[in-house]
Amino acid sequence: MVADEVLLELIHAELVNYAYNKADASKDNDKDKKDVDFSSLEYTGFLTGYRMIERLTKDWPRFKDELDTVKFICTDFWSSVYKKQIDNLRTNHQGVYVLQDNAFRFLSKISAGSQYLEHAPKYVTFTCGLLRGALANLGIVSLVTAEVQPMPAVKFHIEVKRS
Repeated sequence: MVADEVLLELIHAELVNYAYNKADASKDNDKDKKDVDFSSLEYTGFLTGYRMIERLTKDWPRFKDELDTVKFICTDFWSSVYKKQIDNLRTNHQGVYVLQDNAFRFLSKISAGSQYLEHAPKYVTFTCGLLRGALANLGIVSLVTAEVQPMPAVKFHIEVKRS
């Protein structure tokens, strides 16, 4: 439904605004805003992804391997959150996966100009946490980072931590 899609965008915008203003209020006024710590936003995404994947996979059999799990994330999980599948998945078969979304929903409303590129990280932080939380619940400990391509394209890098 369109209402659900708008609701997700509004909630995300408020989460980013809250994290940004909270961090900004705790700093001195003469410090640069580029140093904002978005760990609370990433952790909120982690908790959300952890809980969402539990509901999505309750009727699924266990995944046979790590690649099947990441494929599930790219298709079913991404579709349930962003109403589309990941555009591209690449792996080196050694625990590194790159998920590319060419029209990332939370960046599509922002102008593609270079002056807005510095604001892009705050809009992908929640999704990094969302991916990390979903994978953690499926037994994969990982580090998730994002690389903003020419907006609104984003590459999410997943590095699986081996014990």
